Amino acid sequence: MYTSHEDIGYDFEDDPKDKKTLKPHPDIDGGWAWMMVLSSFFVHILIMGSQMALGVLNVEWLEEFHQSRGLTAWVSSLSMGVTLIVGPFIGLFINTCGCRQTAIIGGLLNSLGWVLSAYAANVHYLFITFGVAAGFGSGMAYLPAVVMVGRYFQKRRALAQGLSTTGTGFGTFLMTVLLKYLCAEYGWRNAMFIQGAVSLNLCVCGALMRPLSPGTDGDDPEGKEPHVLPAHSTESVRSSGQLGGAEEKGGGPGTEDSLGDMPAQACHEKAAHRKDMCAFRVLKTVSRLTMRVRKGFRDWYLGYFGTASLFTNRMFVAFIFWALFAYSSFVIPFIHLPEIVNLYNLSEQNDVFPLTSIIAIVHIFGKVILGVVADLPCISVWNVFLMTNFTLVLSIFILPLMHTYAGLAVICALIGFSSGYFSLMPVVTEDLVGIEHLANAYGIIICANGISALLGPPFAGWIYDITQKYDFSFYICGLLYMVGILFLLIQPCIQIIGQSRKKYIDGANV
Repeated sequence: MYTSHEDIGYDFEDDPKDKKTLKPHPDIDGGWAWMMVLSSFFVHILIMGSQMALGVLNVEWLEEFHQSRGLTAWVSSLSMGVTLIVGPFIGLFINTCGCRQTAIIGGLLNSLGWVLSAYAANVHYLFITFGVAAGFGSGMAYLPAVVMVGRYFQKRRALAQGLSTTGTGFGTFLMTVLLKYLCAEYGWRNAMFIQGAVSLNLCVCGALMRPLSPGTDGDDPEGKEPHVLPAHSTESVRSSGQLGGAEEKGGGPGTEDSLGDMPAQACHEKAAHRKDMCAFRVLKTVSRLTMRVRKGFRDWYLGYFGTASLFTNRMFVAFIFWALFAYSSFVIPFIHLPEIVNLYNLSEQNDVFPLTSIIAIVHIFGKVILGVVADLPCISVWNVFLMTNFTLVLSIFILPLMHTYAGLAVICALIGFSSGYFSLMPVVTEDLVGIEHLANAYGIIICANGISALLGPPFAGWIYDITQKYDFSFYICGLLYMVGILFLLIQPCIQIIGQSRKKYIDGANV
């Protein structure tokens, strides 16, 4: 088990001295960096918070379309899953267009998905509009929000990520109340339409994602147009006209006609000059865009398939396996708890204070507290990460045994606090691969989480359709989650054994 941040090395360099670090910048750990935290905070409210509140709409869809729980749950799981699965492809957008443009386009697409879903005639229509369209837009806005916080912070990364990701807890609480109110007052269709308008604020959050330096995200390093001397300018035409006029004046006849043609000639030359400059700017823009696309694709391709491929890092591969099994255990309670409460005849108590709101509120404190603890010099972020994972697994196993509101509330509080480890995921990822590979690496991690979120809720719905209970789905997901944690524990042991064996062989040869 690791004891410090430095114990996890960058596997892409032969010598630790070759590690790349960010150059000193006035906004690192301060200044505009806190605007990045604020922007990411609202992105988490609008995206992750609204997705965690989809249990409210799931009940409405069951009553409206009269489909099975397993089929209906695909709508919510598609939205969550696609948001995370598209992470590696969003890394290509970030490398090419930059975080700001990617987030703004994602906000527009997400809003469009919500609005189109308001006109759904069946569940299959929602698969496309809400699951795919809104989910893809969410992914385009979500990954830049995480990456930009990582770029702006070095000393207080865990705290910054913790504060920004608390938006998930605030958003879950606020969006649950908002969607419940809108569905009760205007119906679920109008509620989705209004939510689509609210989601346009993602574009504002994207606009706040200013690049760390003028050259970041593919912008022109100088930010200025090159100074080009045109062949003819208005002043040169006028001066040549005046000189010509003086010569013609000394030369005799034709002077008045020549002077009369000068304004027309100047206008013609000026129009030709403007056309040349316009063509030059178009060519320059196309050339710059082509270079950005080629460079972005090259960086993206080398990160996944080149000599410095992320998959050569065995610890990072183990982290991917963990992510494949982890997220479903957190998502399933949010989607199915509203119906579980109805099955246990606890609706009145849950209406006073919903269990999902308990998870959301405690989740906020969990992220902040875990972020502060992980930033302490004497504490290992990996130890905190693993301990909270074990607590969450234990809570998932105990939850089916609770049939009272008080018991469920305690377990939900444990789930909310322990799931605060999500704020540590970008920090752990950066420790494994380095800041220069963070966008691609974190894209892979959230893609694995997306697969878990995509399959988890429908799996729980199918288990209920077969057994008429949700208990077995929690037990199975908990076991898979435990397997993922074992991958994280075994790989360091394998590395230590391999290093010890190599030293022993080298000593014997000497």
